[in-house]
Amino acid sequence: MLTRKQQELLLFIHERMKESGIPPSFDEMKDALDLASKSGIHRLITALEERGFIRRLPNRARALEVIKLPEAYSPSLQPRRGFSPSVIEGSRGKPPAPAAVPAQRNATPADMPTSVSVPVMGRIAAGVPISAIQNNTHDITVPAEMIGNGDHYALEVRGDSMIEAGILDGDTVIIRNTSTANPGEIIVALVDEEEATLKRFRRKGASIALEAANPAYETRIFGPDRVKIQGKLVGLIRRYH
Repeated sequence: MLTRKQQELLLFIHERMKESGIPPSFDEMKDALDLASKSGIHRLITALEERGFIRRLPNRARALEVIKLPEAYSPSLQPRRGFSPSVIEGSRGKPPAPAAVPAQRNATPADMPTSVSVPVMGRIAAGVPISAIQNNTHDITVPAEMIGNGDHYALEVRGDSMIEAGILDGDTVIIRNTSTANPGEIIVALVDEEEATLKRFRRKGASIALEAANPAYETRIFGPDRVKIQGKLVGLIRRYH
């Protein structure tokens, strides 16, 4: 039997994982449950872990896995709007498997491939911006269900400014090609036509804010004419050594 606060926290983590594929930060959990300090969140997470509802994953920033939900939980609860990244283990830079084929449009489920080939377009900064996205360097193979409809490309992450969003230096991010995004989504932003960076998209009045997920980095504010959205995050591949 869970206490009300334990159940609220468990469902909050579950819904956030459904929405973004990334667990909420301790500050987000504290605010969601209206607690005075993060120590209360630590106690609730420990209690949920002891009862077998969640598991903490080692060697990964704020990594939690929901193992089960309360019996009274209703699956009709819908996730909030936002991107839905998937995370898979992968091997960055390896040639695509022979089974990889381009995604088919308007195909029936039986005809859809199990994996698709996505071009890797260079490196993206999760930190101090680096030069803009390069040309196609190689392709990688990803599960077809990860990307859905639309055009996609991949970028290799350099830097640590998004570690609290679960994005680490050396990861490969899968990006849906789009020029629009909702506030709170993680995007590829092209700044002044020459700097590409991976940040959370926010609006500050008429300006655009590129928000890091690491307290060591400040949020950067730009006029709307200085930033172009090049795509938004839908998936992440991590290579474990």
